[in-house]
Amino acid sequence: MSTPRTLAAMSTPRTVTTTALNRITLERQLLLRRSDMSALAAVEHLIGLQAQSGNAPYLGLAARLSDFAHDDLTALLYGRRALRSSVLRGTLHLVSAADYRWLRPLVQPVLTRGRQAAFGKVTAGVDLSELAAAARDLLAGRTLTRPQLGRMLAERWPGVPPEALGWSAQCVLPLVHVPPQGTWNRGGATPFALAEEWLAEEWRDGPPEQASGQTPPVERMIRRYLAAFGPAGVMDMQAWSGLTRLREVVAGMDLRTLRGEDGLELFDLPDAPPPPDPETPAPARFLPEFDNLMVAYADRTRIMTDEYRRRVCVGAMVAPTVLVDGTVRGTWKLTGERLSVQPFEPLTARARSELSEEADRLLAFAGARDLEFLPVA
Repeated sequence: MSTPRTLAAMSTPRTVTTTALNRITLERQLLLRRSDMSALAAVEHLIGLQAQSGNAPYLGLAARLSDFAHDDLTALLYGRRALRSSVLRGTLHLVSAADYRWLRPLVQPVLTRGRQAAFGKVTAGVDLSELAAAARDLLAGRTLTRPQLGRMLAERWPGVPPEALGWSAQCVLPLVHVPPQGTWNRGGATPFALAEEWLAEEWRDGPPEQASGQTPPVERMIRRYLAAFGPAGVMDMQAWSGLTRLREVVAGMDLRTLRGEDGLELFDLPDAPPPPDPETPAPARFLPEFDNLMVAYADRTRIMTDEYRRRVCVGAMVAPTVLVDGTVRGTWKLTGERLSVQPFEPLTARARSELSEEADRLLAFAGARDLEFLPVA
């Protein structure tokens, strides 16, 4: 049975305008002004950064932190204080090692569901518990790329596509993508290591809630999400995490209730910081592909129009975006030493000036030098 909300939470919800919601979100995403947080603190505040592209977490932090260098994040990966693995929505994220301990078990249903949808038919004869045991034995004490692991598993399950076996292994086992792959400008085949070995003693301790009686992981996740992404509805929480059936969980939590301009119910932390003035100027920013801000909501109108969403989110891809006055106004691409900005609408002289200034930071960070504004498309 759900615990009743407090009287404060049950009072008539306050309506928050879309502009106000935008500014709250930008502030919590460290985009209203750059933060002096450390790289590790920012990764934990943001609950990780999506990392299908190895450079994306670097670019995401560079847009948010006042003093950030490539080595700040690379050192965390080599030092095993942060890692890359399949977590939220079953997609590759860079998260802190401490958060991975409780997030990875929590999102196992998401990984199981995604694996079944993608490879269920071609692996119909494979017992998943046997697959997990076989993959663990093969990875014990060493690192294998996903293709290598898939081929080795195919020796036990001939006739099953090695690719399906390699992908399935990362869904049934906690596996870490180890550096140097995934560090700045380093790609290549995905290298797997067992999380229990990569994180050693810390992983063997198990999720901290088991021993200390802390907040259950799903409630902890929701509170962390609201702290990083601002007021949101249940559908937003589910779109971001990949988990389902969160409505009852939210109903049992002590959360502040708000309403969007469209009348939809939003939730926020009861001790959330005071919101910024909706008239606060929002600086120009270049956000990387798959940035947190673009994929964290079912309703993304706080950050871009539905028309622009269709241009940014195409199939499984999410383009790098340009923010002007806090909302998406175009996309960008870095090719060699040239940064190309593709506006979706005419830019004012002030917007071009702000983007040019922000582009200078990006060019310096990426080791490039040329900037061009393409015609409106």
